[in-house]
Amino acid sequence: MAVPKQKKGRGATHSRRSANSKLAMPARCTCSHCGAVKLPHRVCPNCGYYRDRQVIAVD
Repeated sequence: MAVPKQKKGRGATHSRRSANSKLAMPARCTCSHCGAVKLPHRVCPNCGYYRDRQVIAVD
């Protein structure tokens, strides 16, 4: 059975493990009322609408 001659360095271990921990961009969708970009299943910060109803008053 093959055995490594030397221990792998800390940098090699950390760079290999960190390849799977990249952050993904959050999902985005457009508001059906005003067309602004917003997070899904959230009230639109631009117009205050959620599911074609005004939930909060935005000035």
